[in-house]
Amino acid sequence: MQSATRASAVDARPAEAARPADNVPRGIALMIGATVLLTLSNAFSKHLVAHYPVGEVMFLRSSIAFGLVCAFLLPATGLGVFRTKRPGAHLGRGLSQAISQTLTVLALGLMPLAGVTAIGFSAPLFAAVVAILWHKEASDPVRWGVLLVGFLGVLVVTNPGADSLQVGALFALGNAVMYGTVTVAVRGMAKTEKASTLLIWQMAVMAAAHSLLLVFGFRWPTGADAVLFGLLGASNVGAQYLWTRALASAPATAVSPFYYLMLVWGMGLGYLAFGEVPNAHLVVGGVIVVAAGALLLWHETVMRRGHAARMPAWVEAWMRGRESGPVRLSRPEVHRLHRPVALGLSRDFAG
Repeated sequence: MQSATRASAVDARPAEAARPADNVPRGIALMIGATVLLTLSNAFSKHLVAHYPVGEVMFLRSSIAFGLVCAFLLPATGLGVFRTKRPGAHLGRGLSQAISQTLTVLALGLMPLAGVTAIGFSAPLFAAVVAILWHKEASDPVRWGVLLVGFLGVLVVTNPGADSLQVGALFALGNAVMYGTVTVAVRGMAKTEKASTLLIWQMAVMAAAHSLLLVFGFRWPTGADAVLFGLLGASNVGAQYLWTRALASAPATAVSPFYYLMLVWGMGLGYLAFGEVPNAHLVVGGVIVVAAGALLLWHETVMRRGHAARMPAWVEAWMRGRESGPVRLSRPEVHRLHRPVALGLSRDFAG
C-alpha cells in the first residue's frame, strides 16, 4: 500500500498551480494522517510477518483491503467502476504493486522499520533517473547532482561494509527501484482513468496475485492477530483515501514534503514497539535521502514554473482546451483599409 499511495503523489504534477478551491492546511493535515496510517500499516506487517508466512500476510492484507474498497465503492458505482479501456495497463500496475509490497514486507521482517522507510524514500530518485533515460526528459547538472547525493544517502542507510549488504536492505532497494521504474511507465493512467477505477483494479489484481503466495504456507491466526490483520487492511485503505484527499485538497508541492514525516514516525514506533534504536547510519543517511527528495521536488517545481512562465498565451489556451473541450477562438476584428487618392511614392522615398 505504501507504494500504491506514493504512486498518487508521483502521478500528480508537482508544479500544479494553486486552484481557487485549494485548502492547504486541510491538505497538509490529510497528508500527515496518511503518513501515520502508512507507518502503522508497516508496523502491523512487521509484527505479523514474524509469526505468519509472508504469503499469508500479503494475501490477507490485500484481500481485506479489497473487500473494504468494494464495500465502500460498489453500492455507489456498481460494477461499472471496473469499466476501462486499458485492462492491460491496470494488470501490469497491480502486479508491479503486488511485487513491490511483497518486497517491502520481506524487508520489514529483516531490518528496522525506519530503515525500510528511509530506503523507500529513494523511489522518486529512481523514477527521475528512468524518466531521463527512458522518456528522454531534459536534465541539468543540478538534477544529476541531487540524484547522486540521494543515492549516497541510500548507501549510508544500507551501510555496506565488512558485514556485506543486508538482505533486508536489498529487498527494500528492490521495492524502491520497482516502484520508481513502474511509476514512470504507468504515470499517465491518471489522465484517462477515474481514481475509483484505479483503486479497485489495483486492489483486485493485488489480492489475486497474493493469493498465489498461499502455496508457501498458511496458519490460522489467533483472535488478537486476526484483529491486527483487520487493522492492517483498514490502515491500507484509510491511508489511500487520506492520500488521495490530500492531493485533491491542495497542490502536491504543498503537501508532498510532509510525506517525509514517515521517517519520524518510523523511528518513534520502531523504538516503542520493537525496541529499535536508530543508529548514526540510519539518521545521517535518512536525512540525506529526505533532503535530496525535497530538493528534487523543489527543483522540478521551479523548472516547471519557469517553463510555464515562458509559455505563450495561445499555447496555454490550447492546452486548457485539450482538457475541457474544443477551443473556440473569437473572430478577429476586420479593419478595412481605404485606398488613398495618391501614394506619392516618388516623393516619400526620394533620395
